[in-house]
Amino acid sequence: MKKYGVIGTGAIGGYYGGKLARSGQDVHFLFHSDYDYVKEHGLQVDSCDGSFHLDQVNAYSNTADMPPCDVVLVCLKTTNNHLLKELLPPLLTPNTVVVLIQNGIGVEADVQQMFPETAIVAGLAFICSAKTEPGRVNHQFYGSINLGNYSCQDDVRLHSILDDFKNAGVEAALVSYDEARWKKAVWNMPFNGMTVALNTQTNKLLQNPSTRRLIHDLMLEVIHAAQHLGVSNLDELFAEKMLQTTDEMTPYSPSMKLDYEFHRPMEIHYIYSRPLEMMRNAGFHAPKLEMLEEMLRFVAPSSPSQPPQGEEKPSGW
Repeated sequence: MKKYGVIGTGAIGGYYGGKLARSGQDVHFLFHSDYDYVKEHGLQVDSCDGSFHLDQVNAYSNTADMPPCDVVLVCLKTTNNHLLKELLPPLLTPNTVVVLIQNGIGVEADVQQMFPETAIVAGLAFICSAKTEPGRVNHQFYGSINLGNYSCQDDVRLHSILDDFKNAGVEAALVSYDEARWKKAVWNMPFNGMTVALNTQTNKLLQNPSTRRLIHDLMLEVIHAAQHLGVSNLDELFAEKMLQTTDEMTPYSPSMKLDYEFHRPMEIHYIYSRPLEMMRNAGFHAPKLEMLEEMLRFVAPSSPSQPPQGEEKPSGW
């Protein structure tokens, strides 16, 4: 049995870490504001696939108190990645695999610069999940995860992590790193920004013919950019699949929309600026995505006058 560490026990870390712990894995969770509550009351996961409660949680408020881990799931927002320089070292051994379950393009390269000797894997979560209150995760829809190998040289360890997810009841697959990141971007780049720019949810964007066409056009820009960059197994049919998948979802506010509403920094850099820079450097221009990024840069310094009641901390989808 491996020892897992979870950095950032919110909508994502609480769900996947909770599933692993429930299956019998030795999981150690880093909490921030929830620490005292979870130590006393445990962790509740309300899930469309079956709810459960962890009575005893290995909960910590500081990674210096956590044991070294075989696998670390990093589930922080990328706006907090500068904290990893202090958070990760106590958990690392020469054989630790760090799985970055985060949004955007270029995350792994930057974390690898911080930790050149560490094996890094991309974790791409396809899930609708939110932390609705202290010690409670609300898993609403989907829940699979793709793993894309960035720098792990040991296939046995990678397949073992994949098996742990599957044994925990999580649909999981190994895919090529570039394919994994860019497929996630096909959904993230249109929907995160458009829900902020138009102050709406995913279902309303797709119910209106004009915004549905615009979402489709944005998806095609991502797909064509990825093809230009040499990414395989990604064609225009994937846009149709993502539209259909989102049609089947409950009305949803992506992570960037809720970050904006709750006056938190938005993940503009890795979701937009970094991939757009890669596109331009490769001679590909995505005018609609570039315009959306500029709109987000315009609204980023400001916030709505009143945040909604009952703070939610959503997943990255």
